[in-house]
Amino acid sequence: MMYKDRNTKQIMIKVGSDFSGVGAFDQALSRLGIKHETIFACDMDKYARQTYIENYGEPSYYPTDVYERKIPQDALDLYMTSPPCQAFSQAGSRLGKEDKRGILFFNSHEFIQKNKPRFFIFENVRGLLSHDNGKTFQEWLNFLGGKSINGLPVLFADEHAVPYHIYYKVINSKNLNVPQNRERVFIVGIKDDKENVFQFPKDEPLTKKLKDVLEKEVDKKYFLDEKKVNEMLLNTNNSQSIKIKSANSKGYEEATEGDSINFTRLHSETRRGRVGKQIAQSLECISNQATLKQDTIRRLTPRECFRLMDFPETFTWSCSDSQAYKQAGNSIVVKCLEKIIEKLKL
Repeated sequence: MMYKDRNTKQIMIKVGSDFSGVGAFDQALSRLGIKHETIFACDMDKYARQTYIENYGEPSYYPTDVYERKIPQDALDLYMTSPPCQAFSQAGSRLGKEDKRGILFFNSHEFIQKNKPRFFIFENVRGLLSHDNGKTFQEWLNFLGGKSINGLPVLFADEHAVPYHIYYKVINSKNLNVPQNRERVFIVGIKDDKENVFQFPKDEPLTKKLKDVLEKEVDKKYFLDEKKVNEMLLNTNNSQSIKIKSANSKGYEEATEGDSINFTRLHSETRRGRVGKQIAQSLECISNQATLKQDTIRRLTPRECFRLMDFPETFTWSCSDSQAYKQAGNSIVVKCLEKIIEKLKL
C-alpha cells in the first residue's frame, strides 16, 4: 500500500474517492503535506469535474459513474466517499433507500468489501441519524462496523459487515474555527489490525467571524433588489439592526452588521432561524444567504462561500456563479477532513 517514490524518496500513499466533487479531500491531503497518488476520483457532475481538473489536474482514472467505476485490485491506504445527501437531508424528500441516491451507500460498501482499504471516511448530513427513526444509520453501522463501533466490540456481526473498527461523530465546522454552522456526520473506518484506536479532533474556539471572510469589493449584481429586501424586513427604524421576518414567537429576528441572513422561502409561515449571529448558516446548493453591511443587504459571493468551506485563495473555478454555489454547497469543509486525516496513522 505505502511505497517510496523513486525520485523523491518520500513515503507515498494510495488514495481514491467517490463523489469527489471539487476535491475537499485532495485539499486536506495537500494541506497536511501528505504525499499521495490518486488512484482514482469519481464524479458525474460536468462542472465539478472541470473545477477539479482546474485545481488538481486530471486523475489517471476519472470515471463519471460509481456503478461503472472499476475497483482497483491493490488495496488503497485511504478511501473517501460522500454519497449524495439529498436522500437523507432535512431539506430533501427523506425517502432514504426508496430514493436511488440513498442506495449509493451500498456501492461504497461494495468498494470497501472488495478493495479492503486500510482506512475509509464517510461523510453525510446529520439528518441521516434520524432518518426512519434511526434505522437507516444503524444499518450503515451494521454494514461498516464488523469489529467494533466507537470502541465497543461487535459480538454478533451482520453477515454483510466488513471487518472494520468504525468511529462516528457529528462535527460542526464552527467548532473547528470555521465560521459556518454546518453539522455533518463523519464515519471513520480502520481495517482490523493491532492499531485500530481513533479519536476525533477536539473542538477549537471560534475566533474567526463571518466578517473575516467577506470580500471588500463586491459587484453590484450580488446586492438584493428593493422588492426582495422589503419582503425580508419587518421594519428599518433601528439604525443598529434590522428585523427579518421569521416564524418564531416574536415574528422576527434581529440582524446586525456581520450577521448572515437566509432568504429561502420568504413567505413561509414556518421558516425560522434566518439569522446567523456573526457566522454563516449551513451553505446549500443555491445562493440563499445574504449579509448586512452598512445598511445594505447582499448575497454571499461564490468566493466567500468557498472560504466558508475552508478552501484557499488559490482555489479557482471557471464556471457560472450558480454552478460555483452548487459546488461549494455540495462540498465538505476542508478543515474537518484535515483534522480527521491528521489523526489517522498514515
